[in-house]
Amino acid sequence: MGKDVSADKSGLGQKIALPALLIIVAGLLLAGVDQDNIVARQGWGMLSAEIMLAALAFFYWGFEQGRATSREIALIAVLSAAAAAGRVPFAVLPNVQPTTFMVIVAGSVFGPRAGFMVGSTAALVSNLFLGQGPWTPWQMLAWGLAGVSAGLIKLVFPGMGSRGMAAFSFIWGYLFGGIMNIWHWTAFIQPLNWQSFAAVYAASFWFDTFHALGNAFFYLLFGPSFTKILRRFRRKLKIVIIDRSTLS
Repeated sequence: MGKDVSADKSGLGQKIALPALLIIVAGLLLAGVDQDNIVARQGWGMLSAEIMLAALAFFYWGFEQGRATSREIALIAVLSAAAAAGRVPFAVLPNVQPTTFMVIVAGSVFGPRAGFMVGSTAALVSNLFLGQGPWTPWQMLAWGLAGVSAGLIKLVFPGMGSRGMAAFSFIWGYLFGGIMNIWHWTAFIQPLNWQSFAAVYAASFWFDTFHALGNAFFYLLFGPSFTKILRRFRRKLKIVIIDRSTLS
């Protein structure tokens, strides 16, 4: 009897979806807190960073509860390092890097749990070279969600080809930018209203477009071959469990 230990493709969502939703709802409720409240006085930028850290803690807790094998952990570490290394040389280009595409491929091959860990860890490791700050939790969550969604979309549409995944990667250029825009809006913009919110998104449109185009380009150029390589590693992560009762 064979057991695939590369990823429990639905375990992450089942274990942490509800806590993550509760955190998001709590954050939205805090938006209605009186500005004289002690929570509000610390600043929305700091408060949003705390919410992201709490959400990340639940995601990592979900991974720990999944009982990952040493082989899976080693593979996630290698993929995270590769995704982080791919980001550093492209730092001079405006929002163009292969990290998002690599995270999406990892999530589509190994599932949502591994996809999240590769994305979030890649953000943390690459920022050791590019600079850590209050934006790091947001980047970790954004790239982690890219990996999670890639794993989930492969579960729903297992036959999705390169063009479909390239389009998915393109969309994530805007989704990633949208998540980071929320951090910029809460941390640096006053007053917090729909007008300033729209202005922040409008200002980032071209940067997000560069990111989206870069994602699609990298996937069309390297996606199929990179996917084949990772699938070979996934097959090697399968462990065959022998039922001894059948041998007697």
